Amino acid sequence: MSRKHAVGAVLLWSTVASAFKLSLRYMNPPQLLLYASLTSLMVFGLLYARDFSPRRENLRSAYLGLVNPLLYYTVLFSAYDRLPAQEAQALNYTWPLMLVLLSIPLLGKKPGAKTILGLVLGFIGAIVVATKGNLTGLNFTDPVGVALGLGSAVVWASYWLLNLRDERPLVEKMFWNFLFGFIYVLVAAAVTGNLAVPQLKGLSGAVYVGLFEMGVTFLLWYRAVEGDIAFASNLAYIVPFLSLFFISIVVGESIAPATVVGLAMIVGGIIIGRR
Repeated sequence: MSRKHAVGAVLLWSTVASAFKLSLRYMNPPQLLLYASLTSLMVFGLLYARDFSPRRENLRSAYLGLVNPLLYYTVLFSAYDRLPAQEAQALNYTWPLMLVLLSIPLLGKKPGAKTILGLVLGFIGAIVVATKGNLTGLNFTDPVGVALGLGSAVVWASYWLLNLRDERPLVEKMFWNFLFGFIYVLVAAAVTGNLAVPQLKGLSGAVYVGLFEMGVTFLLWYRAVEGDIAFASNLAYIVPFLSLFFISIVVGESIAPATVVGLAMIVGGIIIGRR
């Protein structure tokens, strides 16, 4: 059963880049975040309702909610709003490389030769994606978008590190994170004038993102990792490539060869670094 959970999570996560891009045709990043985080809050609220028991440890979510969903998805959706989906998702997928980098000063991890090789290969791959293969010219079509894409990877890696010592059950933790996070998102949307109800197509896209990017898929993945972490971890490497397939078919983007090559280098760097 755990392998079915892993396959389900991988398939769902492979579609979300397309969902981001399609939804952003009908709404801006703050609106997408507002309705997607509300959907996710409702999902975790329903799952947590039977075991609801406020405790002091849940105050940790007051700052975790600032990081995710507010900061992370604001940066990520802004990257998707500026860049082609294929580029944004490839740059965001550098988060395991960012995790290794952050672990050096924060956790005192000493990188070995293979880890350094993996980092170099992975970040060169990111440059290949961002420059569309023009490494010598280093000509970024949208430098701000590239910075946002890489920035989202830094934020997600930071969030992962912040969760290392959080031993709360997943559903409890996610509910409180999204409760605090949604309050922050709601206030930000109100201050910036983004409380308008979007078109039905945009709203349905936001609900999809809330269900399958932020919500249900995390539960599937958690079950998969609990049952067979090796299978789940190896299967996860196909997510960005399968995502390119959906981006091509659903969004209609023509996938650039440089994106495929750069993404392969990023994934290769992650694998080398892990080993």
